[in-house]
Amino acid sequence: MTISIVLLEKCAVEAALKAGAILKEGFGSTFEIKSKIGINNLVTEYDFKAENAIIETIKSYFPEHKFMAEETGDTGEVDSEYQWVIDPLDGTVNFAHAIPIFSVSIAVRKGKDVLCGVIYHPLLDELFVAKHEGGAFLNGKQIRISESDNMQTSLLVTGFPYNVNENPHNCVDTFVSVVQSGIPIRRLGSAALDLAYVAAGRFDGFWESSLFPWDMAAGYLLVKEAGGKITQYDGTEFWLDSPTILATNGLIHEQILKQINSKK
Repeated sequence: MTISIVLLEKCAVEAALKAGAILKEGFGSTFEIKSKIGINNLVTEYDFKAENAIIETIKSYFPEHKFMAEETGDTGEVDSEYQWVIDPLDGTVNFAHAIPIFSVSIAVRKGKDVLCGVIYHPLLDELFVAKHEGGAFLNGKQIRISESDNMQTSLLVTGFPYNVNENPHNCVDTFVSVVQSGIPIRRLGSAALDLAYVAAGRFDGFWESSLFPWDMAAGYLLVKEAGGKITQYDGTEFWLDSPTILATNGLIHEQILKQINSKK
């Protein structure tokens, strides 16, 4: 059965707003923090509360769908064509330290098509929405990638995996290569927001390795629908299980590819 993207969007937005309200209520309060596998890979009770709210909301619309969620893993009807990819709290370390940079990320895909993606920053009340072949929006206004065509005058953003000490995919060398080129770089601590900000033209490019599908699914669609370009570090086609991601406005894509590969 084919479901309209309008209905998928309605469901995703409702779920994101509910999760955002939970996170906003918990932000800055006293709560339990636990460690997952890896250094500083944290989880809080609010990760679970937000994720439960998202899944219950989606189930109220689509009880037959399946889920890939950061905290509860793969659940739901395994034979469903539709899968919801969920990060209830992207930026848990920030949240746990009362740093106001985190987001809710929800996407739904059918096969290789991400049909709808929503990223919500609850403290700023910024709602990013992308629809397959339907554009990218911030609080209802269409957004586009930046027009910077010179890497040297661009503003980039990146992140590091929890096992950065092991230098997976040469992430430390890649970072040093870009830093030594003199390009200004930011590090927010939420890959979903990084991608949303590329889509909105706030950043000109983003790169990172060792991310999970729930970190990238909604942001991937936002960048695509805003006119951007996404590949792996070697320039090949990107998909949600790819080990590396480079997302840019397209104009500086080849320049950044060359730079991040210069230390190999």
